[in-house]
Amino acid sequence: MKKETRKAYIALAVVSFFWGTTYLAAKISAQHMPGLFVAGVRQAIAGAVLVGYFKQAGYQWPDKKSWATITVQAVLLLCISQGLLTWALEFIDSGLAAIIAGLVPLFVALFSILLLRFARFTPLMILGLVVGFGGIVTIFYEHFAQLVNSRYAFGIGLALVATISWSFGTVFSSRYKPKTELMFSVGLQMLIAGAILLAVCGVSGKYVNLLQTNTDALWGLVYLILVGSLLTYSAYVYAVSKLQPTQVSIYAYINPIVAVFLGWLVLHERMSINVVTGTLITLGGVWLVNREFKKQQAVQQEHQDKEEAPVALLTKPIRQ
Repeated sequence: MKKETRKAYIALAVVSFFWGTTYLAAKISAQHMPGLFVAGVRQAIAGAVLVGYFKQAGYQWPDKKSWATITVQAVLLLCISQGLLTWALEFIDSGLAAIIAGLVPLFVALFSILLLRFARFTPLMILGLVVGFGGIVTIFYEHFAQLVNSRYAFGIGLALVATISWSFGTVFSSRYKPKTELMFSVGLQMLIAGAILLAVCGVSGKYVNLLQTNTDALWGLVYLILVGSLLTYSAYVYAVSKLQPTQVSIYAYINPIVAVFLGWLVLHERMSINVVTGTLITLGGVWLVNREFKKQQAVQQEHQDKEEAPVALLTKPIRQ
């Protein structure tokens, strides 16, 4: 395995675990502050940290084409997706949000076929996606009763739009990459998204005084900035740049498992037979999807090597 590929899998592991811990932090903050404001402050501060660091190091601003790509990524992945998902947590609980976010692999697979022509479904891949989502449904089965509460209708809609936007942004980011330092572009995405979200909050009157807000909400916001944005989102962007988008989307299966386990460990939430069974089912789906992608990658690499071999022979310098 190449060093870059190994680092990408490590980044994916970071995303899979730590993003699962941010549902609780976002929920706590959204209970005391507007969700859009939480998302805006989170992105603005994290973006300012990253951009400030890279500008201090002497990095140049991106060209116009790269600015356009970065802006689209910021809107899809951070404004629409993370902004709306955090807003949705004002109306729905974190378990239901995790179920909806679990649809990411299905949408990513669909967008991959439409936009990345070399990607294709296989029967086992479809089975793995279905099995993985089935595991998530099993884990959060008890939460489905909340669907009858009309208060959740708006939140569910927000979360669904956020999930679709994130999926499309994932595929877009794997195909269109700005010509600048990867982490610098991440910081610019966050700064742009933060500015847009805070501007929306200003127009809609959703600002709050951070000095007068709940202490738990502030700690949740700090955690979202340090772990959710600076650590995990940076790792996510790196993984997307090195791995197939549907591979990266596997984190959506693992995040709910982490959330359930930490809820049981820290908050002493009930660990039911549904949770145990759903965990095993989900991991089985993850294994199936990864297995199919490895097979496709191997075939594609073999074809690429065969095509490049004659060119390599023709262009090889003649040695005396």
